[in-house]
Amino acid sequence: MSNQDNNNLKVGMIFISMIFFIFGFVTTFIITLSDPVREAFDLSFTQAFLVNFAFFITYAIFSIPSGTVVKKFGYKNSIVFGLILIAIASFLFFPAIQVESYIFFLGAIFILALGVVLLQTAANPYVTVLGPPETASGRLNLTQSLNSIATWLAPLLIVALIIPAAVDIGEIAGSVQPGDLVLPFMLIGGVVLVIGIAVKMIKLPEMSQEGLGNYSSTFKYRHMLLGAVGIFCYVGAEVGIGTAISSYIVEPGLGGGISRDLAIKFVGLYWAGAMIGRLFGAISLSDVKNAGKKHAMALGVMVWAFIVAFVTLDFEVNMALVFLGFAVANYLFMQLGTGNANKVLAIFAFLAAALAITSMLSTGRIALWTIVTIGLFNSVMFPNIFTLAVKGLDRSEVSLASGIINTLIIGGALIPVLMGAVADMAGIQYSFIVPVLCYAYIFYYALFGSKIKPAVEPASQQPTTTTGKV
Repeated sequence: MSNQDNNNLKVGMIFISMIFFIFGFVTTFIITLSDPVREAFDLSFTQAFLVNFAFFITYAIFSIPSGTVVKKFGYKNSIVFGLILIAIASFLFFPAIQVESYIFFLGAIFILALGVVLLQTAANPYVTVLGPPETASGRLNLTQSLNSIATWLAPLLIVALIIPAAVDIGEIAGSVQPGDLVLPFMLIGGVVLVIGIAVKMIKLPEMSQEGLGNYSSTFKYRHMLLGAVGIFCYVGAEVGIGTAISSYIVEPGLGGGISRDLAIKFVGLYWAGAMIGRLFGAISLSDVKNAGKKHAMALGVMVWAFIVAFVTLDFEVNMALVFLGFAVANYLFMQLGTGNANKVLAIFAFLAAALAITSMLSTGRIALWTIVTIGLFNSVMFPNIFTLAVKGLDRSEVSLASGIINTLIIGGALIPVLMGAVADMAGIQYSFIVPVLCYAYIFYYALFGSKIKPAVEPASQQPTTTTGKV
């Protein structure tokens, strides 16, 4: 590879990392809003979780068409259009909140999500083809870790801009009104619009999508289709847990009955866990051969894990040390996978299910920490499932496969609503049985479903992989 090609790849990775940050922030901001929105509009759990439904249903409607858009107009143009959609939708929240219409509010979320779907459909395959296929999982873990930095910051923004606003205007502490939601959306709209204009002006490496690939040929890959189901389960479980945490741990006798603002900070720590785990994953699944260098890099991530928890949880050393302990365990368990994406995925799915079950069967701090630290073990699931699902596909099929896989992100719409229904009927503690079942499927996919074999045609008729070429 020439120096120019190598520089182009670096520019591409910098650019795509920024995009991962944007759609990670927007997605988690919307997910975390369900509890404040429940108060602002006086809703039930099921109604409040419709925030997630309005967001994630767009993946079912728009993911496959967005794959066609990316293939026709290219990665860069598709991403610019996605950013503009997010900006426009953000500004629509102002009139929706002014008239205090929850339906209008959900409509604005739907439009915003269309932009996020387009970004994600373009960004994930762009990373996999932006370098050698053997390190694709490591690159996707790296960019997803930057996505997770945004998911850590989004709940903190809610605490900083929404929760204090309710208190400052003389309301009962913890009470949120619709007007308190305006400022964050205006900020998001302004920032994303500026970035969209800037991206349009930047020269970026464009990956070729030439070839005979079409949806008919792409659908024949059994491991890709089963991987799409894996994404359904993963996103549904991750979003469902992230949505339920703040309501769960404020309940006396369950998560310890902590304050609302601290509960939302724990939500931020849950998403920060994904950031830490993905940084570990990027190290473990990278092309770095020196074990000592890998461990030194991991030590740096552990220090970062302590700092993140210390800052997030109001500078409480003891709680930061607890989180650090779980982070160290996360890295050690990752080593059992010996750098193999399948093995790491299976181990983490098993541990996530075990933590969820433990939380269901316990109370107090045990229930709190076992549910919050699932974020650490969710970390590598999306990048590993996605990488395994597109492995062996022709380059002309990758963006189309991304559209198919992203369609099943609808799990983020359906699973939280199902959890909300279980919470209303049996109590929020027992709603975590739904994510446990999701993790059980991911465990199956890691060990068996990800094996490459076509659904219809024999293996000899599979197209030649060109994923690693520039």
